[in-house]
Amino acid sequence: MPPPARRPRSRAWIVIVALVVLTGLIGWQTFQLIRLQSRLTSAEEQIAAERNSAKAAAEAMASRVAGLEKGAFIPDQIAAAALPSVFRIKAGGSSGTAWAVGKPTSDGGAHLFTNFHVVEGVWDKGERKVSIEHKDQLYDARIVKVDEDKDVAQLETSAKFAGLAISTEAVRPGEPVVVVGAPLGLESSVTTGVVSAFRKLEGTNDTYVQFDAAINPGNSGGPVLNSRGQVVGIASAKIRNAEGIGLAIPIGLACELFPICG
Repeated sequence: MPPPARRPRSRAWIVIVALVVLTGLIGWQTFQLIRLQSRLTSAEEQIAAERNSAKAAAEAMASRVAGLEKGAFIPDQIAAAALPSVFRIKAGGSSGTAWAVGKPTSDGGAHLFTNFHVVEGVWDKGERKVSIEHKDQLYDARIVKVDEDKDVAQLETSAKFAGLAISTEAVRPGEPVVVVGAPLGLESSVTTGVVSAFRKLEGTNDTYVQFDAAINPGNSGGPVLNSRGQVVGIASAKIRNAEGIGLAIPIGLACELFPICG
């Protein structure tokens, strides 16, 4: 009797090998897909980070540009904004400059500042009436209060004018300024310069702001403005026989003496 025939094993091994290979391929492809997904996620995160960085840089640049524009020194714009509130003042035989400050008076008019020496002749006579001029239009004004030692005078007018903004920060040497006034009676004149230093005059403990913008008789009492159009001082004097040395009373001192700046 012949022995029983053996079942062929080749097919079984082929199936096993095929399964192993297939499993390996699936595992490899799964690994590659996971790695690709990881790369895509990393790339998306990097793109998002770069986008956020670019956005932050753009915002920072816009902020710097806005800051530069805010601090830019543009004399013609500063002068144009201030001139409607600056006047030539006539006080007896003297003339100078006055300017509107603070909120309106109780009757809707305007408070004004000038130098005492501009209205001294009228004040010493016991008179109070003066006139202010703007674009060939005359307005009545009166002297309300003076400080002879500090050379500041407060006026009022029933005419309606907007008060100039007052700086709450101390001016610094090197800071650009605009001076508006009526030198030699020439109304609405504008000069520019920088703050040079702080000076004390002989016989006084008061500190003045020294600047190099050109001024002449008639500028007395006029506003000295910073780059933001805010008043930092009241032009008061020019050193005789010297060009480029003007002095201004710090606006903070004037506002302490006369509480009309708010």
